[in-house]
Amino acid sequence: MSLFDKILIANRGEIACRVIRTCRTLGIRTVAVYSDADAGALHVAMADEAVRLGPAEAARSYLDQDAVLAAAAQTGANAIHPGYGFLSENAEFAERVEAAGIVFIGPKAASMRAMGSKAGAKALMQAHGVPVVPGYNGEAQDAAHLKAQADAVGYPLMIKAAHGGGGKGMRIVRAPEDFAAALESCRREALGAFGKDRVLLERYVENPRHIEFQIFADGHGNTVHIGERECSAQRRFQKVLEESPSPFLNPERRARMAAAAVQAAKAVDYRNAGTVEFIVAPDGEFFFMEINSRLQVEHPVTEMVTGLDLVRWQIEVAAGLALPLAQDQIQHRGHAIEVRLYAEDPQRNFMPGSGRIRGFHLPSATGVRIDTGFRQGDAISVHYDPMLAKLIVHADDRPLALQAMQDALAHCHIAGLPSNIAFLERLIAHPSVQRAEIDTGYLDRHLDQVLAEDGALPDSHRLAAAFFSLKRAEAAHAAEGTDPWQARDFWRPHGHGRFRVRLRHAERYETHRCHLAGGELQVEADGRLLRANMLSGDERRLTLAIDGRHAELHAFHDGEAMVVHDGRRRTHWWRQQPGADATEDAGSDGFTRAPMPGKLVLLKVVPGQAVAKGQEVAVMEAMKMELSIKALADGTVQAVLAEPGRILDADAPILQWEPSDG
Repeated sequence: MSLFDKILIANRGEIACRVIRTCRTLGIRTVAVYSDADAGALHVAMADEAVRLGPAEAARSYLDQDAVLAAAAQTGANAIHPGYGFLSENAEFAERVEAAGIVFIGPKAASMRAMGSKAGAKALMQAHGVPVVPGYNGEAQDAAHLKAQADAVGYPLMIKAAHGGGGKGMRIVRAPEDFAAALESCRREALGAFGKDRVLLERYVENPRHIEFQIFADGHGNTVHIGERECSAQRRFQKVLEESPSPFLNPERRARMAAAAVQAAKAVDYRNAGTVEFIVAPDGEFFFMEINSRLQVEHPVTEMVTGLDLVRWQIEVAAGLALPLAQDQIQHRGHAIEVRLYAEDPQRNFMPGSGRIRGFHLPSATGVRIDTGFRQGDAISVHYDPMLAKLIVHADDRPLALQAMQDALAHCHIAGLPSNIAFLERLIAHPSVQRAEIDTGYLDRHLDQVLAEDGALPDSHRLAAAFFSLKRAEAAHAAEGTDPWQARDFWRPHGHGRFRVRLRHAERYETHRCHLAGGELQVEADGRLLRANMLSGDERRLTLAIDGRHAELHAFHDGEAMVVHDGRRRTHWWRQQPGADATEDAGSDGFTRAPMPGKLVLLKVVPGQAVAKGQEVAVMEAMKMELSIKALADGTVQAVLAEPGRILDADAPILQWEPSDG
């Protein structure tokens, strides 16, 4: 049986690029689809053809079934790969694709319906002997009935959107009095993300691990698992780090969970790629959570430890071929770890960023894989998830894989947008991660520890920051054809060249006086004189000898901002332009403003209302997540300046308020 002539990828970003790469190896032509925001995107450039779907909003482009089907008909595609997210788990869409005479690269619509509702899937698993968590998954969805069921299940419990996934529409409720607000918020987020607000309730298993099994089934009666992935490192139910194999499973536990995963797939007559997710209690007892009827974001870790191309398997199974390997032929080697690079600011409650990528430096080394849908110069839109890339490493064992990830992150830099790179570096180095002692709630409980800056500022970083600033200034004068020694920051006392720059690290600016002569670098700052032998150096790289020890440091520049990295730690610096005022106004201007571009969903105050510092006053939606906006001080609301439903720019005023006296 032959494969397809042309496949349309009904997605965007890195997963669209990932599918296109496999199609190229198989000699299959590809069709990309795009919204107005993605007209110049990488996946559009990589595909053989591209079709516009509509405006930037996902509901009018990537979620528009009619537009996607029209694009397939227009281009003559005989198969559609849905990627993940968007329409990938929509049974109606899969059914319409098949009805149009096009192959849907995924499970059959009937199986998707059986799994698309978490409530129905849970009941089905229970009937087939797969362990499930106690809870409520009934049809009655009025708030009073759900509250009564929650009281019967007991607290703590989890409210979960019955449709969808990806950590959206999930809330933990620890006390009965918190249930109503959590239910309202969960339903609102589920409706916005998945178009349906039905929920289910589950007993919340304290301190569990999240372990999932990759499964595959064909149309010839074959079902296999391709090993597990542990995804216990999560923040607010969003996976942060994934690895394979799980460091928690022994051979006996692994075999029992694998058998349950295969049984779960057979229970719904599964076809193609899927993931059976389990939560695992500290004592090793495991419970079925859900089946994701698509390829997971974290599928590369499975590919790295098996050497398999799971997208190729998807295409071949969809074309009617049998699985290429039997269960006993699937081999695993070494250890793989994946992290996700996001345009977000961990120090500002992981606020998503949007804008243009001015610098995009990612590592290239043996055992390192990068999956991305972006290039330097591309724009990150407020309408989509802010993931920039996936960074995956493979090594012979877990300690070596952790070391490889640390090395790879040291060579990552993103300019123009905030990023979570430094957060990931601290996470990988954290003792609990190194010892594999993470559960799904660990990061939320200990986030302050992971976010905390590392100890005192190393002398090598202060020396390097001043040196790199010197070289940057010299390069700027050279480009302009001017003499640096005529500039106010360069001077020659007693015939020796010196450079002065004001640099900010953390909260304050300090004057750094830099002197380089005879191979010795001297920097006077913070009342101290630092010295080191300079072995080599330029605008981006510096090698020093300090007290007989060598230190190699690298710089990433973004305008007046600079990151200094020594392979284990990065520090952030800002250069003050000559004559600029180094003070920063921390006062309020009397307005509550949008922290980033997005839609105003809810206002929780009215004019004349008194508010307390920290009180939630509004809710915004951006990057598919809800953002809570809180009062910065005690005061009284004077005026409402934006209505719910309005799309706001960053810093747009929402409320005007008057601070309380004193």
